[in-house]
Amino acid sequence: MKYRSAKHLECFWDASNFFVKNPMTKARISTDPITASVLYSFSELRSVSDVAQELELDENVLDSAVASLLSLGFLESEEQGGAGKHTEEGFDAWAPWGKEGLSFHFSTRDAPFTESTDEVREEITKDPSPPVFKEYKDADRIFLPRHHEDPGHSYQEVLYRRRTHRDFVDAPVRREVFSALMAMTFGVKDFIDAQQFGALMLRTSPAGGARHELEAYAVITGVAGIAPGIYHYNVREHSLELLQEGEFRDPLTRACDAQSGVGEAPFSVVLTSVVSRLSFKYRHPRAYRVMLMNSGHLGQTFALTATALGLGPFQTAAFNDSAVEELLGVDGVRETALYVLSAGVPAVDANGDAVLSHPPMSLEGSRKARFE
Repeated sequence: MKYRSAKHLECFWDASNFFVKNPMTKARISTDPITASVLYSFSELRSVSDVAQELELDENVLDSAVASLLSLGFLESEEQGGAGKHTEEGFDAWAPWGKEGLSFHFSTRDAPFTESTDEVREEITKDPSPPVFKEYKDADRIFLPRHHEDPGHSYQEVLYRRRTHRDFVDAPVRREVFSALMAMTFGVKDFIDAQQFGALMLRTSPAGGARHELEAYAVITGVAGIAPGIYHYNVREHSLELLQEGEFRDPLTRACDAQSGVGEAPFSVVLTSVVSRLSFKYRHPRAYRVMLMNSGHLGQTFALTATALGLGPFQTAAFNDSAVEELLGVDGVRETALYVLSAGVPAVDANGDAVLSHPPMSLEGSRKARFE
């Protein structure tokens, strides 16, 4: 009988232990590094005797090890066609994302759901919960106006007017408009009693378990009445905490691959995640998916709210993490950058229409593009 190593296996160190993992089956064992040599030797269909001779191992010992690796899904037999459950068919779509993307996705599939019973809650809350709000207590503050006028547009109008803008007029955004955007997107809508987890806030966007691990940092160049600089948005106070005063749009733009949607915007908002705020309750790696979804929820609310307020929104995940995190003064481990959002008054052409990099296509043009 001949055997071959299963595809997409991983070997890694975790502290003092060596592990082999199959993300497709979620099987993981702590073993000796020689197991990696065995699996490597079975890269092609081979017999136990051939591999035992090559590695100078006792054939009976290796035969027993092969039986265990086969039962765990780390090896596939010739009888299985050397393929097993997960063949290479269909995995081409994952290839551009390498082992990392494939491993994370399949390792977090079908995650077990732990019901929030009193026993589970008590176990999780043995240690103090991370603070709900982040504050820079010694920072100078700008308190934003709390009264916000209703933009007065219908939901349907806002939804269909939303477009991604990359060109903005060289004019400051009114402070009241900026304040409304921050409050309606990132501010507190209400509070709930989460029992053992204490009082938690609600925003206008959903967040897993109301953990609201996302923080907002504003890089301001052109907001009336607010000096240029980098600010942390204090959610509880609806205020801006000054971290660095000065012009920082250019370094942020460079960190975002020189995109004009950042480079021309009078302000940008960087979303970060305070990881422990979410991992404290949700302890399966699938929660990382939730963190990214939460970022997307806030991004969409930002885009729709900006549109309702007469601004053009822009959003990007194309940025250098380390450069952005250094700019904000966060460590990239306990708190990490996820999303960059920008907005400003859209630039218009001679006809008064917004300048769009991808202007809308006429129905006739759409039909031609589809059917010719």
